[in-house]
Amino acid sequence: MSQQNSKEASKVRFVEITENNEGQRIDNFLITALKGAPKSLIYRILRKGEVRVNKKRIKPEYRLKLNDLVRIPPVRLADKKEPAKVSDQLSEKLEASILYEDNDIIVVNKPSGIAVHGGSGISLGLIESFRQMRPQCKFLELVHRLDRDTSGCIMMAKKRSALKLMHESLQKSTITKIYHALVIGSWNERKRKIDAPLRKNELKSGERVVKVAADGKASLTEYKVLERFGRQATLLEARPITGRTHQIRVHCQFAGHPIVGDEKYTPDEDNAAMREHGFKRLFLHAAELRFPLPSGGRKIVKAPLDMQLQKAVKRFKSINSK
Repeated sequence: MSQQNSKEASKVRFVEITENNEGQRIDNFLITALKGAPKSLIYRILRKGEVRVNKKRIKPEYRLKLNDLVRIPPVRLADKKEPAKVSDQLSEKLEASILYEDNDIIVVNKPSGIAVHGGSGISLGLIESFRQMRPQCKFLELVHRLDRDTSGCIMMAKKRSALKLMHESLQKSTITKIYHALVIGSWNERKRKIDAPLRKNELKSGERVVKVAADGKASLTEYKVLERFGRQATLLEARPITGRTHQIRVHCQFAGHPIVGDEKYTPDEDNAAMREHGFKRLFLHAAELRFPLPSGGRKIVKAPLDMQLQKAVKRFKSINSK
């Protein structure tokens, strides 16, 4: 922690709530305002009444209102390392990946291999990079997530009001997410949807895997065949109706057609055979987003495949057409 931040943490602070934090729960506001503070500390100072809003005690679920005055007590936080800096190369790559931007949102064609946020040994994710690249944005949050190896459309909100609208739209299913996935084998044209409950499991190693299980959460994915490559592979359009972790990947595996390049759910021999054809990463791509704009109307944003996958598909197509 810098000396300045240390001084701030040792003093009582009063923060007036702007539209960026209007509607946010006080506990979530404090988690951001007191970066590095454990949640147990956040809830303790709330319970003891050390945090006040307009001079009154509040509960953790209290939602902030415009112009509320929040009293933040002094807290002792452990020293933290300076955050990693986004390189010029990564900054240029991400700027070139922007598909749409206005005063409310940013939609990016996320490259495969970049995590959406830091943590678990990753010092710099997509959201941390954009916060550095857009210092004028006082608010910048992910609307939804993509797995690290999945590429394609991902949305960030530049205002809390926009984030709230997008989360409500996700719940009402007025945001449509369309993915493209190359799967092993010949997918049956009549298999239009997979309706199978999913449960998250954590292995002893700490690795997270998802399985179809009767006691899992209801999960539905709709599918459509886009192109066939003999009996070797099928290019699918996948529309997740629910939003579970690894949903498309596990539903494809459950259907007997795991996704090419999936190191977690696809047999090693299948991935090795597809690497010979130039498919060297997970072939799951968030190809399209359809969503309501906070300013009114609807927007359709499409993300092209990266050059590596485009070349591999072209080469694979020529082999299978012979």
